[in-house]
Amino acid sequence: MSASLPVIVPTQGRMTEPAWVSPSGYPLIGKDILELLSSSMYVNPLTIFREYLQNAADAIDEARRTGLLKAGQVGKVDIKVDHENRVICIRDNGTGLGSKEFVSRMLAFGNSRKRGSKARGFRGVGRLAGLGYARELIFRTRTAGDQNVTELRWDCRSLKMALREHQSKENIEELVRRIVSERTIRGNGFPTHFFEVELREIVRHGDDVLLNRSAIESYLAQVAPVPFAPSFKFAAQIQEKLSPHVELGNVHIYVNGSDTPLYRPHKNTFEVRKGISDQFTTVDFVELPGTDGKMAALGWILHHSYQGALPPSAAIKGLRLRRGNLQVGESNCLDDIFVEPRFNSWSVGEIHVLDPRITPNGRRDYFEHGVHFKNLKDQLAPHAEKLIRICRTSSIRRNWERRFDQLLASVTTLLGVLTQSAISETKRAEMVNQIEERIANLEKIAVLQTLEATTSVQFKKEVQDARAKLNRLSGSGADHNKLAKLGRTERKMAKQIIDLIYTVSSDEATAKILVQRILRRL
Repeated sequence: MSASLPVIVPTQGRMTEPAWVSPSGYPLIGKDILELLSSSMYVNPLTIFREYLQNAADAIDEARRTGLLKAGQVGKVDIKVDHENRVICIRDNGTGLGSKEFVSRMLAFGNSRKRGSKARGFRGVGRLAGLGYARELIFRTRTAGDQNVTELRWDCRSLKMALREHQSKENIEELVRRIVSERTIRGNGFPTHFFEVELREIVRHGDDVLLNRSAIESYLAQVAPVPFAPSFKFAAQIQEKLSPHVELGNVHIYVNGSDTPLYRPHKNTFEVRKGISDQFTTVDFVELPGTDGKMAALGWILHHSYQGALPPSAAIKGLRLRRGNLQVGESNCLDDIFVEPRFNSWSVGEIHVLDPRITPNGRRDYFEHGVHFKNLKDQLAPHAEKLIRICRTSSIRRNWERRFDQLLASVTTLLGVLTQSAISETKRAEMVNQIEERIANLEKIAVLQTLEATTSVQFKKEVQDARAKLNRLSGSGADHNKLAKLGRTERKMAKQIIDLIYTVSSDEATAKILVQRILRRL
């Protein structure tokens, strides 16, 4: 049974107001909504950087459109992380907000003017992200036409205390009036136009990730609208394909005054696992039509050797979703379109959502469910199937390559045993048969179509070399007995012992080493 609204019962000819209606007649909004819209809304503390970078990118886009940022000027975001004093400051060179509209817009919760536009943020709650992670949250801004800087301060400590006071009847409007203050600062020393967020006395959270510079840089390199590194060989190709359709809005982010801005984590070579590297070879582009026939999304997939699941440290694994060149969700966001989800972690690529009807949810950890998002995933499914086939083929190919290497190693060991010339004729014939059998298996592997052409050629040559060596060792006069200096009886006994070593040993290579030591002593 669904819940119904309270019944209003008339008393002495007048209607009594239910508890959920304020004296003004509007629904009463409690103060707890602030907790829901800030710390309770985000799981990963680093998300606050994404929320503030999202607004910064929108302001920079606006500065470009209005001509405030001239051609050649970059959209810039400076992030200062002061671990000692536990302070974070994020400043952009976008349009800023005028003093007349600053307070009203900053205190309008869930009522953003961006809704319906191409802006990345449109719910009007992202600015509250820092409330749960600092003792004080400060916003400062200035537009090109303002002489002074306007500042708005949130007393987050008082906010937390108020939220714990269960007996208090204070509503959200009363609470905000009490804990938020405004002031005007002289503009000397500040940029002519900017917006900044400062979080003071950062609350220690888990491993203190909010003040971990390397963690911040890794997160933003993946999530924020930053450019590819100039050295990345597919950067220009991806940029050229995407820019006519995607509002890239690339910004240069500098952390703690670094001379080099943050770049995307994609490099020409990358580590698959410790000691094993791979490289990108080609790029495929993906165009996904919407239900109306227009392009709903545009993406790219980078191909490599597919040697297995990529480690989190590479910061590139998985097909990822982006909107406004800002990542939505994590690397596993599209696991469900893979019949075998593990193969998504072998893949590298991004899907940029263009259809305005496909919108991120409030936390930006996924998209709102609907027919248009379902269509996008349905369109992506065949590409996931193709990746699965590539991954499986690569896995099968590597298994055969490993099998070839193991067989070749055992053939090399047995050929070394023949070279020792210390076994009996019976044991020698037995080993020659073993080598023949294993070389035959090597020949079968070398001609498999699963192998790459260059690998097949290399394998065939190694098989030819092994067979040639076997022919030399098994030919007439090939056996130059290493035990010739021993007497007949001693030689026979030594061969029996060496035969026994090779017979009972489970490891041919170890047995060969042991026999080699014995021969040296003899």
